[in-house]
Amino acid sequence: MRLVFAGTPEPALPSLRQLIDSPHHEVVAVLTRPDAVSGRRGKPEPSPVARMALDHGIHVLQPSRPNSEEFVKGLTEIAPDCCAVVAYGALLREALLAVPPRGWINLHFSLLPAWRGAAPVQAAIAAGDAITGATTFQIEPSLDSGPVYGVVTETIRPTDTAGDLLERLSLSGAALLSATLDGVADGTLTPRPQPADGVSIAPKITVEEARVHWELPAQVVERRIRAVTPNPGAWTQIGDLRVKLGPVLVDPGVAESLAPGAIHVDRKHVWIGTGSDPVRLNQIQPPGKKLMNAVDWARGARLDDAARAS
Repeated sequence: MRLVFAGTPEPALPSLRQLIDSPHHEVVAVLTRPDAVSGRRGKPEPSPVARMALDHGIHVLQPSRPNSEEFVKGLTEIAPDCCAVVAYGALLREALLAVPPRGWINLHFSLLPAWRGAAPVQAAIAAGDAITGATTFQIEPSLDSGPVYGVVTETIRPTDTAGDLLERLSLSGAALLSATLDGVADGTLTPRPQPADGVSIAPKITVEEARVHWELPAQVVERRIRAVTPNPGAWTQIGDLRVKLGPVLVDPGVAESLAPGAIHVDRKHVWIGTGSDPVRLNQIQPPGKKLMNAVDWARGARLDDAARAS
């Protein structure tokens, strides 16, 4: 099939790479978000998907309004048989969805109908799910509700961050998307409606929502920190410093009980109190610096007994 691939961040790259290499399909163009400012350079940079497409000589489309009449007309002229989507980052309206005769097929990183929305991997970790996966489905105007072609499952490991889990799902999901497109092309796959039960929503997580609430139970704190690692990154306020935190360990073995947000430091460890057991802090990132060992930071910061995280 003639494909247009729609995607933006790094987790979309394994799928794009597999489709470029496929003997059954031709990626005739890539649809991605416009160049965005990133890092400290302050200059607009192309998305990871755009860079890969350019490296392979594939035409790159970067409309600021993908549902505009002008872009719908342009995509019609490209005449794709099907459009494959992995984390594109914009809602698609009916006029655009109607362009390819085989529709738009999305790879979503959850077992639908669970965790529809922008942050399914983060939501699964934060909720303490044991199993997640990836789903290919036919896009329709409502959010992630279209009929399903196929799924793969993935165990969530006890120490998985969102970055760890998403990396594995991007690889297994790429194989699923390729197989789905093969089945659509040869007519052997028919999508099935999603169940009406079990729907949950996973909206995008803001920086403010990544702030740690130390009054919550330790297991909840631990999962929520892993869920926002590496992006947008868990953070807390210690004195007048806003610091980022790496994953923590639940550690009920600290010699003294700690109130939520209270900090205890000894030669080897830094603990912070929660609504239940203390958690052990391994890494911390002060403003303008890289992640560093929490004990080394605490020694340099010379925290007093009244120091608290909030």
